[in-house]
Amino acid sequence: MKAFYDLHIHSCLSPCGDMDMTPNNLVNMAKLLGLDVIALTDHNSARNCGAAMAVGREIGLLVIPGMELTTSEDIHAVCLFPDLEKALAWNDYVDAHRIKIRNRAAIYGRQVIMDACDREVGEEEYLLLPATEIGIMDAYRRVKGFGGICYPAHIDRDSLSILSVLGEIDESCGFRTAELADLSKLDALRRQHPILERLNIITCSDAHYLENMREAANSLELPELSAEAVLTVLDTARKP
Repeated sequence: MKAFYDLHIHSCLSPCGDMDMTPNNLVNMAKLLGLDVIALTDHNSARNCGAAMAVGREIGLLVIPGMELTTSEDIHAVCLFPDLEKALAWNDYVDAHRIKIRNRAAIYGRQVIMDACDREVGEEEYLLLPATEIGIMDAYRRVKGFGGICYPAHIDRDSLSILSVLGEIDESCGFRTAELADLSKLDALRRQHPILERLNIITCSDAHYLENMREAANSLELPELSAEAVLTVLDTARKP
């Protein structure tokens, strides 16, 4: 089956995310845009995933729990999990391996945790943006140890991407997928980085505001609509 996706969306838990990005708002907007599956990937936290997943179940939209990890090199990587329990276990691991700086909401923005009714149930005390102690070379293996998958985010951007920081994607990282912000750059990037011929390439909105979310356009071919199926497809090496 063809499933339209957006696997990189932020909620109001991300300090750079708009307060309108509540679990109900972002999940219902995804449904209105014709998406079948989304992933909630806040910066270094998965604590709003449970609420978004509950909303998704109510309206018939698959919500995959995830996180946008900031590695020790200041590289962003998307982490996805088959269920909330594994995502929260990874959340606790990251929380123990990240730099703890108290958030200054007036400067960076609030970091709000919500329930499935969009009620505020907490606020993350420490800023979620700084780097963790987890390196990009080891990120895939560490996430796999928690039952998830991991791949570099927006590799075509000039900052916070694996190519802008390291200049290449080393095969020993183990990645099976890479995310581009702009698919029109793919051919040029493949000429410069042949490893991309062997990676699944996806593109996502990285939305921090409701207006940044995209209408359904990109799809995955899945045997069934489930988080497990999405992760299996993305974690299977592409045949050049």
